[in-house]
Amino acid sequence: MPKITAERYHDISAGHRVVGHENKCRHLHGHNYRIHFVCEADTLDEVGRVIDFGVIKERLCMWVENNWDHKFLAWEEDPVISAMVFYLLFEDADSEKILSDSIVHTPFNPTAENMAQHLVQVVGPAQLDATGVTLVSVRIEETAKCSASFHI
Repeated sequence: MPKITAERYHDISAGHRVVGHENKCRHLHGHNYRIHFVCEADTLDEVGRVIDFGVIKERLCMWVENNWDHKFLAWEEDPVISAMVFYLLFEDADSEKILSDSIVHTPFNPTAENMAQHLVQVVGPAQLDATGVTLVSVRIEETAKCSASFHI
């Protein structure tokens, strides 16, 4: 059966480090990410839409804006980030507020693939609850040449 979807993207800037990476991405670095959200519903609303694009912005785009934009995404098991945070807190008590506002400890290694999966499986269901709409796909562009997607 053909599907109708509504799509919207949002741009954020964030840092990360990919634990276990064999090349440059093992270092602290960042990207200007473009995150594409694809939503689907069983039926169109009375206007003829899957969902209003403004609702996608409000519920999904603003979630990444508020939680990941201009933050550093760090896997909670990353020994480098843990050591850095410990050192900074030991050296400077004022660092605690900056670190707590700047570092997002994730339950996953912050690859684009894992970020996309987290958005589809965790964030989407919570943010779209009671709308009758499902976030079915997220594509994350790290650069204009490189992207990763997760689909259900």
